[in-house]
Amino acid sequence: MIGFYKFENLEKLDTCRHVVTTKKMEEPYAFSLALHTGEDKDTIINNRKKIADELGWNKDLYFVVANQIHSDQIKVINEEENKGWERLEDAVEACDALVTNKQGVVLSMLTADCVPILLCDTQKKVIAAVHAGWKGTKVEIVAKTIQKMSDCFDCDPQDIIAGIGPAIGSCCYEVDKDVAMHFFDIPRSFERKKDKYMIDLPLINKLQLIHAGLYEENIEMSGICTACEAERFFSYRKEKGCSGRFMSMIGLT
Repeated sequence: MIGFYKFENLEKLDTCRHVVTTKKMEEPYAFSLALHTGEDKDTIINNRKKIADELGWNKDLYFVVANQIHSDQIKVINEEENKGWERLEDAVEACDALVTNKQGVVLSMLTADCVPILLCDTQKKVIAAVHAGWKGTKVEIVAKTIQKMSDCFDCDPQDIIAGIGPAIGSCCYEVDKDVAMHFFDIPRSFERKKDKYMIDLPLINKLQLIHAGLYEENIEMSGICTACEAERFFSYRKEKGCSGRFMSMIGLT
């Protein structure tokens, strides 16, 4: 069996399907889903197929993966076709958030400490997947994704349900002032540790969602620190530059 994490709020919806993968399988090896980190491509493609098979998602569905660049670029997916699923070359170019209203499309983001965020508008039936590292958080990519959903599909933020997935927590994310300074004006976003700063990226993204118009009660935090739980989730920092990535996925039902 493959290990999965799911959000309670998204799991209750009949409008979407979702999952966050882990590195756990029956076999004693890390279950990576990244094509861009130098691992054996056939192994990664086979891992992705196992995910689809395990979930029963391999029939009449199209899987979309982005070429993530730590930006505020957002792409709307209008085509029902695989992108970046079996070939890195046809991944959605240069973006860190995907939005769609296509029922057969599953949106995916790869992470190993950065913040994955899944969004679903229950009324307009629009979904999004977001990748927010510190650079994406600095430029408020998650808030801009909400705006993109509103601009393109007339979404009301008050109808949007959000899940903020496993990511490195403030307990482990130690940065220098040149990174921390971008968040000094955000309450509770960091703690000082001598000449270092412990940044809370999941909380910052939650605050950005609230500021974008989401109800706080519609935002679920996993509360999982990838560095603390590196046996279950990939952590680039804890594993000192691991090549593995886990995947956060969402699709309309």
